[in-house]
Amino acid sequence: MQSTKAYIMLTCATLFWAGNFIVGKYAFLTEIPPLSLVFYRWLLVWIILLPFTYKDIIKHKDTILNNLPLLFFLGLTSVGLFNSFTYLSLIYTQVINSSLFNTAIPAIIILLCFLFKVEKTNKFQLSGLFISVCGILAIITKLNLDILLSLNFNKGDLIMIGGALTWGIYSTLLKRKKFSLPLLTLVHIVCTFGLVSVFPQYLYELWNGQVIKFDINLFYLLIFLALFPSIGSYYCWAGAVSIIGANRAGIFLSLIPLFSTIMAIALYNEKFQFFHLIGAILILLGLYLSNKENKNA
Repeated sequence: MQSTKAYIMLTCATLFWAGNFIVGKYAFLTEIPPLSLVFYRWLLVWIILLPFTYKDIIKHKDTILNNLPLLFFLGLTSVGLFNSFTYLSLIYTQVINSSLFNTAIPAIIILLCFLFKVEKTNKFQLSGLFISVCGILAIITKLNLDILLSLNFNKGDLIMIGGALTWGIYSTLLKRKKFSLPLLTLVHIVCTFGLVSVFPQYLYELWNGQVIKFDINLFYLLIFLALFPSIGSYYCWAGAVSIIGANRAGIFLSLIPLFSTIMAIALYNEKFQFFHLIGAILILLGLYLSNKENKNA
């Protein structure tokens, strides 16, 4: 069943992306420059994919050339901006905070799809989104209203909001345009244009004296980032969006903070508290409701 396949792909994509936050924070703690990490991560992805996609790139060169502006914008918003925003945010804020802001993405996707007439929005998606946001608020506020009323975002939180916006734009554009390119080839093309947009950021970091240190630690990080949060997640995400649409896929991003919390507990010995449980239940309930069919639509 196609929907089941899409849900499995979305779960894998969000799990890998949650791991990206954990690794991104570790990279900061080991003084790996964030923008250099983004550049070398996607350069490795580009090298890995090339043997598998170059024939299709040549075969579909006309399609690629006819869609250059859109493909560049897809690469800019996903690889070039979202990844940079994510790693930069982890310099100033915690993993949990940074990952939690991904819950703004479904709202952005639903809004953009409505504005650009990409998809219709039904009552189940809206109610599911609302309940998922309540779940995130439960985690952010620890079920304490005083924390909600006095909430102040730091620099890292604001940067991650920018990342959420760019991913919402990417997802909406990906749904609006149907490409005849094989999925892996599309990922490679987006990666190519993403590298073009990341390279000036990398040069800016070098200009400011932030030089990346090549060692075995960096090698392991890049291998993980290339295979899972990059190739694996982007392949699964793009494939799932093509099956069930950007609106229904977008709500699955609420799983990222849930997975991040679980991994933070396992790796950093954080305590699993009651508000985590309530938040997780609400997020999962929201996912269920957002994927119900609206028979009257």
